[in-house]
Amino acid sequence: MTHTLSLSWTPVALSSDVPPGTVIPAKLSSGPIAVWRTQSGHLSANGDRCPHRGMRLSHGFVRGETLSCIYHGWRFADDGSCTHIPAHPDLTPPSAIKCNPRQAKESGGVIWVADELPDEEPVFFEGFKPLRSLVVAADEASVREAAQATNVEGGLAVNHAGTDIRLLVSDLDGEQVFVILLLAENSSPEACVSASRWAEVMRQKAERICNHGETS
Repeated sequence: MTHTLSLSWTPVALSSDVPPGTVIPAKLSSGPIAVWRTQSGHLSANGDRCPHRGMRLSHGFVRGETLSCIYHGWRFADDGSCTHIPAHPDLTPPSAIKCNPRQAKESGGVIWVADELPDEEPVFFEGFKPLRSLVVAADEASVREAAQATNVEGGLAVNHAGTDIRLLVSDLDGEQVFVILLLAENSSPEACVSASRWAEVMRQKAERICNHGETS
């Protein structure tokens, strides 16, 4: 598959998905990435391949302020540069060794990543809080139809049982989309549970629409 650069911000996870000292896999239109947070709380993202043997860095672990590959322990800083090679502890790694750093920002409890720094800031829905994320084996049009949503700047708007919902939708690979569910900040715990259950029903409906042509 030919990948294109992500020149705008893509929502890839909730901030709560990446506490300090952890790394998770995610995806841009340009391919897989590793999203990680240093022990001090700094957010970073880079290509999900170690330049040494190609092992996925999202399988690795955070050591202080660096990301360590699980295979041979090569360590990388938040700018993508290699800082340590265990097999050659006295060697200063060449500056050419990098793990393809990406731009990463947080806005409204959502982690956004881009291949290059966009001119605009990530979308921010004032008065909304992130609830959950889900992967849907469908396209955005099917999600919009299944959710009976309307287009708003930066996402989709839904009202479920009196609760205002916003959906952030990003393409994963042409066959799946990643959806982040945002709720009005004043939503009750009961409304949060109801919205989460609604999201599962919506997922199933969107997949039926996309794969079997069913209508909502």
